[in-house]
Amino acid sequence: MDVGVMEKVEVQEEARRVRLLPSDALIIVDVQNDFCPGGALPVPKGDEVVDPINSMIPLFSFVVATQDWHPNNHISFRDRGGPWPPHCVAGTWGAELHPRLRAEGISEFVKKGDDPDKEAYSGFDGTGLADILRSKGVERVFVCGLATDYCVKATALDAIRNGFKTYVVVDAVRAVDVNPGDGERALEEMRMAGAILLNSEEISI
Repeated sequence: MDVGVMEKVEVQEEARRVRLLPSDALIIVDVQNDFCPGGALPVPKGDEVVDPINSMIPLFSFVVATQDWHPNNHISFRDRGGPWPPHCVAGTWGAELHPRLRAEGISEFVKKGDDPDKEAYSGFDGTGLADILRSKGVERVFVCGLATDYCVKATALDAIRNGFKTYVVVDAVRAVDVNPGDGERALEEMRMAGAILLNSEEISI
């Protein structure tokens, strides 16, 4: 068996038997009304992430939820030449977390994208999230939420850059797929960068 195949098998074995530690954190990315059915920028089947995320929340001692928190004139909006319709405007229903998400189990709420002139897809971008995690002694992060090919990917890649061992919970993410296959390509990009892909049922305490 060549080295590449052996490494892949080792990663798969590791992903099947992940036991949580007190130094682990769950990062829930942007599970907000506007990104779910009925919202301004719905991710296809975006609300399907809620149940697996809810099943994980009680397993973690530290849980972070990120939220897009845009001003009315955010640079990502079409009125300013961006790719998206207005969404997750600060203080609106669309910016609120999905009502079925177990918010009572969330330890920290992180707002991002509040600078009108900055995109800020990543939960680490301008939020101090890395420092928050380090202050709690976090060493490994488990990333889930919306959307796979944008904010989940950006958050996971930044987690890796900041030195956190990073897992992506694939049954608890959904993709926009502006171009068919974007979600799968994003998962592969995260894996190639060092993220470990696993399902929520592969996590235990």
